[in-house]
Amino acid sequence: MNKMFLGENPIHIEVKDKSDIAQLVLMPGDPLRAKYIAENFLDDVKCVTSVRNMLGFTGFYKGKKVTVMGSGMGMPSMGIYAFELFHYFNVEKIIRIGTCGAVSPKANINDMILSDKVYSESNFAYTFNNYRERIVVADPSLNKSVMEAANELSLNGNLHVGMLTTMDVFGPYIDFERVLGRIPKNLDILGEEMEAFGLIHIANSMGRKATAIATVVDSKYSNVVLTIEQRQTSLNNMIKLALEAIIKE
Repeated sequence: MNKMFLGENPIHIEVKDKSDIAQLVLMPGDPLRAKYIAENFLDDVKCVTSVRNMLGFTGFYKGKKVTVMGSGMGMPSMGIYAFELFHYFNVEKIIRIGTCGAVSPKANINDMILSDKVYSESNFAYTFNNYRERIVVADPSLNKSVMEAANELSLNGNLHVGMLTTMDVFGPYIDFERVLGRIPKNLDILGEEMEAFGLIHIANSMGRKATAIATVVDSKYSNVVLTIEQRQTSLNNMIKLALEAIIKE
């Protein structure tokens, strides 16, 4: 880290006081989803940052201070915000909450996937700090909290623990089978998305905790198309799960 160009303040997050950012953070991709979570699940909420319209809110969930902030789409955007949160605000834990496409018949529409590991062909980690491996491992203690919360909320029947793959290109816009065909056959990939690998690699590199929960909203194995109401209900379950998990000691 000593060879980086680092100023005293972050470039992409602007707050009145550094205490405005909690040590516990949820990160949806969409800043408007962050706004929805803040307004519907947190108490005593205030918007603490809005640089480039990447909204961040801090409030309280069951008495615990929590920040909810958008990450944007893709690892470069996630990388900016995750790094700034960890480095400048000393954030302890981040849970990414988002959507994914299922690439295994094991995961159905509306199910949730908790990443124990994430695979990626991206050069993100190599560019960040010369990490050449294709797999990163989510924080086990944070995942344990998620699984405990799922049991308490009776959501464990809809939660799969397994591997995600993070891609640099939106899945529906590429020859998906060609890309999946390059993934080692011994890896049991459940879903694909665009941010988890970047978040978890940065957390691991900086000695912090991170994981990702993704709700399945489309699948190559299903013709089910969710209504807006169905999609919102499934996302609400994921939001509750992440909030309950992140406040556990």
